[in-house]
Amino acid sequence: MTDTDIATDPTGAQLFSTMPFTAGLGVQVLDCGPELVRSRLEWRENLCTLGDAMHGGALMSLADATAAVCAYLNLPAGKQGTTTVESKTNFVRALRSGHATATATPLHAGRSFIVVETEIRDDAGKLVAKVTQTQAVL
Repeated sequence: MTDTDIATDPTGAQLFSTMPFTAGLGVQVLDCGPELVRSRLEWRENLCTLGDAMHGGALMSLADATAAVCAYLNLPAGKQGTTTVESKTNFVRALRSGHATATATPLHAGRSFIVVETEIRDDAGKLVAKVTQTQAVL
C-alpha cells in the first residue's frame, strides 16, 4: 500500500486534530466511525529504539489516540469527552519498517466508562501489539 492508496477520513482528521501530539508524530487517519477507527504511523528512525524497532511509546501513543477517537464516537448522549484511566499493552513483534496501522473497536460503551480494544499491525497484516483501554466518560 502506498501513500497514494490512502484517503484520509475528513471526520477522523478533524477529531485527531484536537490532539496536536498526533500531528507531531505523523499519525494519518484512515477510517473513522463508532464501530471502527483506523489510523497509521510511518516507521521513522527518530521513532525507534535499539535495533531499529519502533519505540513502544510511539506505538502506545498511536493506540491511545485511535482509541480516544473511538471512545469519543461512542459517548452517551449529553456527554462531552473521555480520558484514559487505564491502558494495557501486549507487544507481540517489532516493527522495523513500513507502517504501524491501528484499528480500534469498542468492547463496551457505558454511561461511566468506555472500553476500547486496539490492534496494531504491520504492512503484512501481522500483529505488532494489542491494547485494551478504559476511558472514563466526562
